[in-house]
Amino acid sequence: MTQGPAPRPLSDEALSELLGTQQFGTLASVKRSGHPHLTTMLYSWDPEARVARFSTTADRVKVAQLRRDPHAALHVRGDDVWSFAVAEGEAEVSDPTTAPGDAVGRELLAMIPEAARPEDEETWLAQQTAERRVVIRLKVDRLYGTALDIAG
Repeated sequence: MTQGPAPRPLSDEALSELLGTQQFGTLASVKRSGHPHLTTMLYSWDPEARVARFSTTADRVKVAQLRRDPHAALHVRGDDVWSFAVAEGEAEVSDPTTAPGDAVGRELLAMIPEAARPEDEETWLAQQTAERRVVIRLKVDRLYGTALDIAG
């Protein structure tokens, strides 16, 4: 039996690029038991600030967990099952948006790519307030991941 190529570590730049090209990842927070709580999330990546941002509602389990223990990680799949990036760090959770167009609402709006922005921003902002939306900011202090080069 022959062994194929070994996974190769990705550079910080390649990992950041992978985070920037994907939209969905798995956010891991820590339960009281110490076990991971995993959630598939839509996110936006700010490579300059090294922050991944997520939108969720204030009543979610992950929000309470991150407020109690801010250690978190985001796992993002690459183009194949052998490629991935992990962004680790501490998360902070904003207060809920309380008035359409407040700072949290504007941050939520800024997370949406220009091409996908709502036509009626005021209605969208009011909906975010009604849903008690918050922003989770994962401040990344460690990136790691690999790729496996397989000839196609």
